[in-house]
Amino acid sequence: MPDLQRGPAYRIETERLVLRCFDPRDAAALKAAVDASLDHIRPWIPWARDEPQTLDQKVELLRQYRGKFDLGQDRLYGIFDRSESELLGGTGLHDRVGEGARELGYWIAERHARKGFTTEATTALVRIAFEIDLLERVEIHCEPENEASVAVARKLGFQHDGTLRARLPRREGPPAACMTWSMLRAEFPESPCARSHSSAFDAIGRRILEPPGPSRSRSAFR
Repeated sequence: MPDLQRGPAYRIETERLVLRCFDPRDAAALKAAVDASLDHIRPWIPWARDEPQTLDQKVELLRQYRGKFDLGQDRLYGIFDRSESELLGGTGLHDRVGEGARELGYWIAERHARKGFTTEATTALVRIAFEIDLLERVEIHCEPENEASVAVARKLGFQHDGTLRARLPRREGPPAACMTWSMLRAEFPESPCARSHSSAFDAIGRRILEPPGPSRSRSAFR
């Protein structure tokens, strides 16, 4: 077994997916996935309400994503199939909920919804959050009406901390209510996320995380 290095994880491999740091060369793939899914994601994703963007705008956006990632700020990942021939969605750990914590965000292209990809990707990312980034808490924020996101939070083993009124800005109309879900470090070992069959690699391709042992590696996505 190779000597494991400390992160951050630039690339994560699961049973069916590759999650990796965005690159400006992914701009066309990102634009295609977002443009084809606007009706699906616009009600729930704040940035989608300003879409569609031009290809040049997407290039600049991904330059910003990559810069923040390299600086240890927001960590945004593209979700790709194992061949990396298609972008299926995106996920990330956002640095906006206090010290020792990150907010987990995610979206999946409409044509790939209801296949378990969101759960598979986010479960692996929670494992990274606790085993590589050594966080104390991971949060998920979503509107109560966003049934798909609520289902993901529950499936991953997050606890509902509460619902705040008028907290999520909308492009039009009053702010929406915000459900806050969280998982603490002490809760992670008993969660489905600890059993994620995933590997992770650092910026130069060194393996920094192995799949869990047989006692923890039962798949939850099929």
